[in-house]
Amino acid sequence: MLIHVLIHVLEDTVRLLPFLFLTYILMEYLEYNAMGKLTKAVSKVGKAGPLLGGIVGIVPQCGFSAAASGLFAGGVISVGTLLAVFFSTSDEMLPLFISHGYQVESIAKILIVKVALAVASGYILDGVLKLFKVKNKKTIHEFCESEHCECEDGIFKSALIHTIKIWIFVFVVTFVMDMLFETAGFEEAATAFAAKSWIAVPVVCLIGLIPNCAASVVITECYLSGIISGGAMMAGLLTSCGVGLLVLFRANKRPKENIKIVIASYVIGVFWGFVIEALGIKF
Repeated sequence: MLIHVLIHVLEDTVRLLPFLFLTYILMEYLEYNAMGKLTKAVSKVGKAGPLLGGIVGIVPQCGFSAAASGLFAGGVISVGTLLAVFFSTSDEMLPLFISHGYQVESIAKILIVKVALAVASGYILDGVLKLFKVKNKKTIHEFCESEHCECEDGIFKSALIHTIKIWIFVFVVTFVMDMLFETAGFEEAATAFAAKSWIAVPVVCLIGLIPNCAASVVITECYLSGIISGGAMMAGLLTSCGVGLLVLFRANKRPKENIKIVIASYVIGVFWGFVIEALGIKF
């Protein structure tokens, strides 16, 4: 089992490397050109951030959530944009639906609802923070200094050091999580709690927060097997952002802020799950 888990974790985490590296290349470039046109362009995209984040995040690849966490840690994107990417990230959900031969119309409906909820949640969160005058005061320079990345040696070396540090952290935690999934019977636990929607929605949403692609696999399989409802499935998949949370906690040196983001994700995910249940929306 150990070798199987090790190979699986390597396959999953190696795919993150190009996303992480390109993200840190961008961040280093912004650091070196803080007054340049690229920085101005990124800042202008800020208002459209949740919309773009929601659309980009739907691609079945958790690398986007990892990249978004890095950009947020560097103060490039807002918390609403980060949440939009997290919520729309489909991780293993889309490939599983396709491999099971699920109806194309139903898959499209799930994706559209997921993106819509992600974008709406992102804008609402940014709006609330703006109302209370809460600003993201982080800067790329602050992030670079906290990582001790020897930025003076060039952007490629610095980006490579960032990438290796984050990847090692993600690999170790993902390995531990996979071992737990192999031994603890999380799918059986999800089945046991799924009898009633008022229990299933918050429980499945909590399972979605587990920073591992296995979470989206369990949630999707439970839904396809008729164990959980559409509301519970959507709540869990909204909070299931792959390794995005791992990268967030590793890259963003503000643990209290990270915890608040997790709590907000959970509360909003549960809310949308109950809304779907109340409206009787079927997928």
